[in-house]
Amino acid sequence: MRTAIPQPFSGYLEALREAGLDRRPVAVLDLDAVAANVTDLGRRAAGKPLRLASKSLRSRPVLERVLADPAFSGLLCFTLAEALWLAEEGLSDLVIGYPTADAEGLRELAGSDEARGAITLMIDSLEQLDFIDAAAPGHPEVRVALELDASYRPGPGLMIGAARSPQHSAGELATLASAVVRRPGFRLVGLMAYEGQIAGVGNAGRSVRAAAVRAMQAASARELAVRRAEAVAAVRLVAELEFVNGGGTGSIESTGAEASVTEIAAGSGVYGPGLFDHYTHFSPRHALHFGLDVVRRPAPGIATVLGGGWVASGAPGPDRLPTVAWPRKVHFRGTEGAGEVQTPLVGEGASALQVGDVVWFRHAKAGELCERVNELALFQGGAIVGTAPTYRGEGKAFL
Repeated sequence: MRTAIPQPFSGYLEALREAGLDRRPVAVLDLDAVAANVTDLGRRAAGKPLRLASKSLRSRPVLERVLADPAFSGLLCFTLAEALWLAEEGLSDLVIGYPTADAEGLRELAGSDEARGAITLMIDSLEQLDFIDAAAPGHPEVRVALELDASYRPGPGLMIGAARSPQHSAGELATLASAVVRRPGFRLVGLMAYEGQIAGVGNAGRSVRAAAVRAMQAASARELAVRRAEAVAAVRLVAELEFVNGGGTGSIESTGAEASVTEIAAGSGVYGPGLFDHYTHFSPRHALHFGLDVVRRPAPGIATVLGGGWVASGAPGPDRLPTVAWPRKVHFRGTEGAGEVQTPLVGEGASALQVGDVVWFRHAKAGELCERVNELALFQGGAIVGTAPTYRGEGKAFL
């Protein structure tokens, strides 16, 4: 006797058939779960504005849906090409979270009053200003923000966190700020610091490692709160800042508690990907799933789906693999993992799968799934209520 498929997965299949979308691979975005996650993100921010991280969603209609919530204001983009496109589509307040070496994009930015008013470039060195000047000689004034390195350095030679800006101290950042404000063609308007070691590392569990992660995050938050406040104060002596951005979905509470921070970056929490299954202080609903067809049974205990190798970026490891959401008690075959063209699945739950069944997964990260599909099927109230194109579906491939 076959096991009954629970909600929401049985609801997904029925709704997809009724909507004429009964073809895999398919990505289903549960709008009710999205709404709950957006509300929870706003609650956690406690009134401090949230800047939406576009790379975590990668669907323009979904970005616009989330931005309609009063808790969110502005976008944190990941490339200049993306920001230029979004500005053309009518979106504004676009801060690029990373420096750019896109010479063609810089010339386009220099030639557009609308784009220059909407977009803020990120820099962390004078070399980047030199590149901008060389790419677009004599350019009109462009908006720039500085990035402070937020990594935790508990001792000589130790760095915990993302290797980002070379500007670690308040003095270093203030020196750079002074050079920027003296430089023609640039207007310093903001400051950013991303504490990935807090926002992007799961801390749940009773293991020694989990306890060590929690201790590290608490110490890092204390250290960064002091250093970031010092940096903001030092930079404000030479420039009037419109915003100070910090944090991510995993650090909303600690980042928001800092008086020097005016806004918090967040995005992945809208979808609730697999990496967010391992935090102690929040638990988003699982809003985005993708389904793959079972196409063969190599052996009684193995069921193989077509595709599946949608592995997340970052340091390779089991946590970068998709999570099997349904059926239960199914996991990847250790010698093959998640394959580009086929993925054998094993475990007690795999034995009952038959050709034509659908296995549902969650990506380890949020927006990266959207690079694999052209559209998201929008599920709400038990039905498919439409589709939303991803960046890929609109013909855009930014990274």
